[in-house]
Amino acid sequence: MTGAPVPQPRIVILCCGNPSRGDDALGPALLERVFEWTRANPGRQVVVAQDFQLQVEHTLDMVGCDLVLFVDASTIGPGPVTLRPVVPSGHPSFSTHALSPEALLHVFNTLGCGDPPPAFALGIRGHSFDLGQPLSMQAQENLGVAWDLLSQLLDGPSESHWRGRCTPGVTA
Repeated sequence: MTGAPVPQPRIVILCCGNPSRGDDALGPALLERVFEWTRANPGRQVVVAQDFQLQVEHTLDMVGCDLVLFVDASTIGPGPVTLRPVVPSGHPSFSTHALSPEALLHVFNTLGCGDPPPAFALGIRGHSFDLGQPLSMQAQENLGVAWDLLSQLLDGPSESHWRGRCTPGVTA
């Protein structure tokens, strides 16, 4: 007799970036690979969202999830990709037009949604962000490295596994 299937953790991936600004399209480009992965793994609970930047409304995407991954292009980092944990922080801003992952987790709590789920940020190194340009060759290579890491995260959907994949020396 077999037991009930173990429920899969619900993962939310929030990708930011502008497809019209060169390497800023890294987040949306990675999202295309996630869509392919979800079609090949229909039993997995992966929810994805894409926007030019994080907004207050994205807190609703995180309600009821077990893990959150923020994905965006980065202009800094020790390598082609950086994975780090994200913790809530209520840094004041003059506007709510765009939020950092840390601020979005803080909003999650202040809206009465409870404690935010464990969250991580995946930065993909970009090199050219000119309007109207495609991904640079370097960014395309970094996209492959990012997908290799993300596929490992999706295959091991637990906070401890994700923490073990974080970039050494990079903290929240």
